[in-house]
Amino acid sequence: MYEGSMAMTATEPTPTPPAPPVPLTALLARRDLGLRLLAGPEDVPIHWVHTSEMADPYPYLLGGELLMTAGVLLADPAHYVARVVEAGAAALAFGVTPVYDTVPAELVEACARHGLPLVEVPPRTPFTAVARALWRLMAEARLHELRRVTEAQQSLAAAAARPAPVPAVLGALASRLGGRAALFAADGTESAAAGREVPAEAARALRDLVGVLGPRPGGPASASGDGGGLRLAAYALGGGDGLTLGVATERRGPGDHTVAGVAVVLLSLLTAPHRGADAAVRDGALVRLLLGAAPPEIAETLGAGPWTVVHAAGGDGTPFAAASLAAALGTPLVDAGEAGGGTGRADAVEAGGGRRDGTPVTVRLLLPASTPVTEQPGWTLGIAAPAAADELAAADAQAARALRRAEAVRAPLVRHRPGGLAALVDPDEAAAHARALLGPLTEPLGETLRTWLSLHGSWDRTAVALEVHRNTVRQRIARCAALLDRDLDDPDVRMELWFALGSR
Repeated sequence: MYEGSMAMTATEPTPTPPAPPVPLTALLARRDLGLRLLAGPEDVPIHWVHTSEMADPYPYLLGGELLMTAGVLLADPAHYVARVVEAGAAALAFGVTPVYDTVPAELVEACARHGLPLVEVPPRTPFTAVARALWRLMAEARLHELRRVTEAQQSLAAAAARPAPVPAVLGALASRLGGRAALFAADGTESAAAGREVPAEAARALRDLVGVLGPRPGGPASASGDGGGLRLAAYALGGGDGLTLGVATERRGPGDHTVAGVAVVLLSLLTAPHRGADAAVRDGALVRLLLGAAPPEIAETLGAGPWTVVHAAGGDGTPFAAASLAAALGTPLVDAGEAGGGTGRADAVEAGGGRRDGTPVTVRLLLPASTPVTEQPGWTLGIAAPAAADELAAADAQAARALRRAEAVRAPLVRHRPGGLAALVDPDEAAAHARALLGPLTEPLGETLRTWLSLHGSWDRTAVALEVHRNTVRQRIARCAALLDRDLDDPDVRMELWFALGSR
């Protein structure tokens, strides 16, 4: 009835891309394409387009695609359709001309028998036009999903700042997902809920699903299933007291998992035990950060500090792994986004929550400077120097650079190192010299040069740090040498450029 996912463990990449699929009906509705459905259902989801003229395309299909062919090697339509269905293709599109004047009747019959949608592509429509239309529809669907998730994040964050935050967050989550959201205690009893009532069968199934998680250390962080005609999901909170969030909805749409992940982190924060008055005040300040307040605006409320900003990359691509990392470091406050991302803000509340293809996320944490930060299994950490509340933006940049260096040198943890001899130079004079010296460099040349110098001229490690090909690094460095008219093999030149990049 359910399927669980373990926190802090790697997940296999999904066989379909992270962008939402497009229903075949959307392609059929494009009048400029002139597509016509000849057999099979029209409401199947399409994940991508693949063109093949192989007699047996089975080895080249991943499943979920719209397979397009002109039938160049179509000898046995019945066998061909059986192999396409076995490979998991979503639909078959047959191009009329240059081989056939009409779609073969045997092909139509075979598709109807197997329930495989068969689409006729008219002579005036090239296959590339169909593929381009699908990518555009997928981009529109992805944009719609991102907007929906962003609006949900803002709604949940605003609810967390209300006088009764737990019921408000549950209500906002139920409203956004169009169902019911409930908080379950460790013994399985429902302690708070919001949204419309669900059938008794669905309520029992949700309690059973919640029981799958339980308070066991290292147990599943989430589980999903069906019951009473509804889609069910359960998420363990990170407060360590056995609380679980249960959700029941009529359907499960793109982005729902991410929205639920935001609610999980906020509810973990709000229900964490033994939180004193100081922690409550800090939580309020951090919620204001999530809502867009600049660090100087909340410095008085947050406290002078000092604070430590930590960037971490890793996990299994879910917000629940990020919450587990935060709990291991002694705080439920997390900001997660795509690897290499960042908003330039030292937020401390979940703001993104993982990617569906299982790739790592970058997590940012805000901790009191007195909190020890140690290596964490499965994560790479970059740690800023202790900073006051009004210096969080600078500390955020320090942590980001430290993380990039840790990834480049394959170290589990790297701390920001304050300047040594460079600190003896007048900052204004150094900045003026740096502007003049580095003026010809535009991005990404400047960042490439900085990373290359920091890694002692290693092409491979620089490529890893910047997530580009090593040949791209070589081309950029050669361009830097030409624009600066300097010999980058000269150690004195490298040293001067290094200090200039730091001063800029």
